[in-house]
Amino acid sequence: MRRVVSFLIIIILFASQSIAKEGMWVPSLLNKFVAKDMRQMGMRLTADEIYSINHSSLKDAVAIFGGGCTAELVSDQGLLLTNHHCGYSTIQSHSTVENDYLTDGFWAGSKEEELANPGLEVTFLVRIEDVTDEVLKGVEKDMSEKERKALVKEHIDSVENEAVKDTRYKAVTKPFYYGNEYYMFIYEDYKDVRLVGAPPSSIGKFGRDTDNWMWPRHTGDFSVFRVYADENNEPAEYSEDNVPYNPKQHMKISLSGYEKGDFTFVFGYPGSTQQFLPASAIKMKTEKIFPARIDLRTQVLDIMEKYMENNDKIKLQYAAKYAGVSNSWKKWQGINLGIDRINAIEKKKKLQQNFNDWVAQKSSRQQKYGSLYDEFDDIYSKITPYRKARAYFIETIYNIELVRFARNFQKLVKLSKKEDPDQEKIDEEIEKLRKQSKNFFEDYHMPIDREVTAALLKSLYQHLEFDLQPDLMQEIIKEYESDFEEYAHELFEDSFLSSRQEVKDFLDGYKTRKHRKIEKDPVVKLSNGLYEHYRDNISPVSSQYDRKLDSLQRIYVRGLKAFQPDKRFYPDANFTLRVTYGQVKGYEPKDAVDYEYQTTLEGVMEKNRKGKRDYRIKDKLKDLYKEKNYGKYANEDGSMPVCFIASNHTSGGNSGSPVLNANGHLIGINFDRNWEGTMSDLMYNPSLCRNITVDIRYVLFIMDKFADADHLVDEMTIVE
Repeated sequence: MRRVVSFLIIIILFASQSIAKEGMWVPSLLNKFVAKDMRQMGMRLTADEIYSINHSSLKDAVAIFGGGCTAELVSDQGLLLTNHHCGYSTIQSHSTVENDYLTDGFWAGSKEEELANPGLEVTFLVRIEDVTDEVLKGVEKDMSEKERKALVKEHIDSVENEAVKDTRYKAVTKPFYYGNEYYMFIYEDYKDVRLVGAPPSSIGKFGRDTDNWMWPRHTGDFSVFRVYADENNEPAEYSEDNVPYNPKQHMKISLSGYEKGDFTFVFGYPGSTQQFLPASAIKMKTEKIFPARIDLRTQVLDIMEKYMENNDKIKLQYAAKYAGVSNSWKKWQGINLGIDRINAIEKKKKLQQNFNDWVAQKSSRQQKYGSLYDEFDDIYSKITPYRKARAYFIETIYNIELVRFARNFQKLVKLSKKEDPDQEKIDEEIEKLRKQSKNFFEDYHMPIDREVTAALLKSLYQHLEFDLQPDLMQEIIKEYESDFEEYAHELFEDSFLSSRQEVKDFLDGYKTRKHRKIEKDPVVKLSNGLYEHYRDNISPVSSQYDRKLDSLQRIYVRGLKAFQPDKRFYPDANFTLRVTYGQVKGYEPKDAVDYEYQTTLEGVMEKNRKGKRDYRIKDKLKDLYKEKNYGKYANEDGSMPVCFIASNHTSGGNSGSPVLNANGHLIGINFDRNWEGTMSDLMYNPSLCRNITVDIRYVLFIMDKFADADHLVDEMTIVE
């Protein structure tokens, strides 16, 4: 008996240690949930030093970058670090074939040389408020989802308006635990953000798509920006009169490195996770949705690569597009691999069986939760064809560039068809279209788009259930006898939207009556046909099932909390500020393979010697390696660290997040996850899931020794 008890204690302790490394925790609730665990693992900060509304804290140095990434302030002059891939499109926008900052890198020698980026914003969190009681006031159990949603929205609007009245702030309220709780986030936007520096893509994207989502990794995935403010240190639109932002707090940078087992934490904005899904949902995603989207994107990537391979101009035009398409494509494959590896569906089923056993113990539980899994299974069986259709329409609409471009003309048609057209608004819209057209055609190669169109429409026809296909599909089949290549050729030949000059001439000579030309254009007809069919026939049915699933998930999460009262439940990520923590640690992805936790510049050179395009590097980096000219940034053994991994639970949106040590000092910039651990969005596994970080010492080494931008390093607060 003593042996059994001892064994159970060991199991419980092991489980609690695993839990301590899992989760995305709301920073204002650290003391309530995990601050004690963090300290036991080695953290030397208080929760108040991480998040406070009474004085400056680390949260004041963390920002949303560009609406989809995270960044961190590293100087008292608004210097900002994020990932190279987060700043990629901005760097590309300043690049030309003659002056290619993507290929060659960019470093401003002074603040006067920093480059403005209209439309780029960074957002800082002011405070978090629990508004659950206010939002759910008057919400009754017997309300329909439609009634509940309307009342919740009314209350959210009210609390948000009150919170930001007479301020320059904005408020965003989001549901947590599927609407069992609500938190309001007060933000402040800064709109003058300038490009300061970026390494060449041979460093910032070293390994490119070959290494994306993979470990070992050797990518210097960082870029440098600066936040500007007006003379009062307040947000302002771009102006030459603006000055560098003086933040409440910026991060100190550690050159001490780390050892295996060291405590780390990540402070950022994870995008989306779904930890509480039932087995039937995981099964639908991994067996139906992901395979369909993987297949469609494989076709798109193959076509792009064919044209990019031997054409430098097209390679530059489609670099960001290719990366955007391939990112999720590779991630979905990794998720399926990980879900299968950890037998996630069976684990979900085991949890469900245990939950049902608990429910069966009391009639009151049976009334609340007794039919949950049957209802889940029923709805997922019904929604699967519509989710699959949604995937096909999203991939088709997203990846046919001219179809997306055609949507921009809808507002002009609407304005022109009014009984009394407002010419001023029409002129404004035309000017907007001129700018959109200029940007579109600068990075557009019609033969790629034409071939993608034929491939995707053919796949939609072959693999989507007949009754879920748009009517135009049968028109194409009938008129072109299933020859989608011929249809695509004629489509682009007949559309004025496929010609830069024709679009320019059309906009320059636009009269309201010409809206008919837009409506008659074959690409516009295709675009409208796809959008309208999805809007009218796919989305309404899918949304109807989604509302039922939302209600079930809310009840289910409530039930899980009651079933496991001693478990600390963290909310799913929803692009709000979170703290995740863990340890510097390697992992074993498969039999007889054991990955170490750190890579060095030696690995860059090893990959470079393979001769692959994705591993080409500049001669100067080779020279620095040969000379071992690493300055103060090397490991104790003299090697130059590049990247490291840890067991922090991260997701999309955490790109660019600061990775900090026990003292709250910056030791790296988070930029990826390991391929085998990408399933952490659906189920976290402590033995496999790792976040990948570029070592801050490599970042500083590249700035100082490679780019001769030591003036930027001098601006930072370095702890040696």
